[in-house]
Amino acid sequence: QVQLVESGGGSVQAGGSLRLSCAASEYKFSTYCMGWFRQAPGKGREGVAAIYTGGGSTYYADSVKGRFTISRDNAKNTLYLQMNSLKPEDTATYYCAAGSLCRMGRLLIPPEYNIWGRGTQVTVSS
Repeated sequence: QVQLVESGGGSVQAGGSLRLSCAASEYKFSTYCMGWFRQAPGKGREGVAAIYTGGGSTYYADSVKGRFTISRDNAKNTLYLQMNSLKPEDTATYYCAAGSLCRMGRLLIPPEYNIWGRGTQVTVSS
């Protein structure tokens, strides 16, 4: 089973940028739909962005559209999340996840994914 390890989190001022990476251990990485999720203290886990197996289709939460970009490099078994124009409300622990269902319209829903990383903290100060 694929294992996922996130990196790239940190502290940044509002308006800044960060790039998260998620390295997958499984050579079948390309067969999984992938997603980025986040969870702030006291809140539920929410979908941020998702990408289909080949990378041709991407989906974003309304709150990050135009600011975040999800991408994947199947040759490197790596998922990315480029985050620009960061806001204090983006502060959360960010998780990458892998799922094999890949059901259209459901890629930002956490239960659609069965493999999760441990998360990386992103803190945005005003």
